[in-house]
Amino acid sequence: MRAAGPTGMDLWQLLLTLAVAGSSDAFSGSEAIPATLGRASQSLQRVNPGLRTNSSGKPKFTKCRSPELETFSCHWTDGVRHGLKSPGSVQLFYIRRSTQEWTQEWKECPDYVSAGENSCYFNSSYTSIWIPYCIKLTSNGGTVDQKCFSVEEIVQPDPPIGLNWTLLNISLTGIHADIQVRWEPPPNADVQKGWIVLEYELQYKEVNETQWKMMDPVLSTSVPVYSLRLDKEYEVRVRSRQRNSEKYGEFSEVLYVTLPQMSPLACEEDFQFPWFLIIILGIFGLTVILFLFIFSKQQRKEN
Repeated sequence: MRAAGPTGMDLWQLLLTLAVAGSSDAFSGSEAIPATLGRASQSLQRVNPGLRTNSSGKPKFTKCRSPELETFSCHWTDGVRHGLKSPGSVQLFYIRRSTQEWTQEWKECPDYVSAGENSCYFNSSYTSIWIPYCIKLTSNGGTVDQKCFSVEEIVQPDPPIGLNWTLLNISLTGIHADIQVRWEPPPNADVQKGWIVLEYELQYKEVNETQWKMMDPVLSTSVPVYSLRLDKEYEVRVRSRQRNSEKYGEFSEVLYVTLPQMSPLACEEDFQFPWFLIIILGIFGLTVILFLFIFSKQQRKEN
């Protein structure tokens, strides 16, 4: 016997169902397409774990810094996207060269806490100067950033502390003054034993100015500043760097210098006294000349 085919009513119901489904997809297309792309992206990421971070917002090293040539830390961006973050998904690994060859095994960061969020801290036990390091960031098993350096190349000292100033002298005109600025080295820099040698750069400006004046670098912890106006207030700051390095550390706190004002009465007296004496001497001289002129004229008449 021949199998029974669909009736006309069944075909009509089938066509109606397809039409309703098509109109529903047309209205929800804006949601269906991103969902499909999202599923495809997740499939690709399972094949290549680095694809997600490479597309946008991947973690990247921002800086590595040693404040005193004894420890160092490295920092990176967290690669946050759309405000979502997977804790522990970013890891730092490092190797360092021993004698003439690199160690074969990458080791993980020894301390993710001490230097703050998104950082790795290497204490003195893990720090060796004049030995190259290579570090890399991994996310979901894939490397997203890598760099190599030696510790002496990344030295940026902490700010100097304890800035103060003393007055050296005031000019005879009472308009300018010279001062001596002193400071202390960063507390964690072992400059006494010569483990690190620092040079300092002093900058100063008037309070209302925007442009800082820079003085030549010095190895001492004091420097004179000349020809400051007595009627101005100044800001002074100092920063340091390892000798023969190009990278300065952060500036110290600003030191405000307010110079003593000369008394207007004292200034007036200083300037008027010589003029008054000159006037008196001038009058006396003119009187003598006039007296001699009259005396000589009378002598001529008598003769």
